[in-house]
Amino acid sequence: VFTLKETDQDSLKLFTVLSRAMQTVKSHVETDIRKHGFNPTEFAVLELLYAKGDQTVQKIGQKVLIASSSITYVVDKLEKKEMIVRKPSPTDRRVTYVSITSKGIDWMDAVFPQHASAISSIFSPLNDQEKKEMITYLKRVGLQENRLSD
Repeated sequence: VFTLKETDQDSLKLFTVLSRAMQTVKSHVETDIRKHGFNPTEFAVLELLYAKGDQTVQKIGQKVLIASSSITYVVDKLEKKEMIVRKPSPTDRRVTYVSITSKGIDWMDAVFPQHASAISSIFSPLNDQEKKEMITYLKRVGLQENRLSD
């Protein structure tokens, strides 16, 4: 019978707890987003444009972590809802920028504070120091993954 070292057992338990916590957080966030009439990917694109301004279609795909074929579909849907517009690059015909419209900004001005509050309530069991520590620890794990895949 194979016996795990205690450190391996702790790592496996941490993975399980982290995975379950992430599923719970993701479920609550998705529910909050959907009650506003958007899917999580659409909301992520709007949030990016709202916070960072105009972005290329390629950059949106990188930041929101979805395939370029899916980005086109999401951008099309948001454009039909008049939340965003496409703008050709003035210097490179191969590049298209995406901008949030005034309707999109107004909508985000109204909805984003509610969304931020919903996320805050998810993490309410943690105090500010614990949140900062978790951010530090999870970044460290994420950076380790980058080193492992090189």
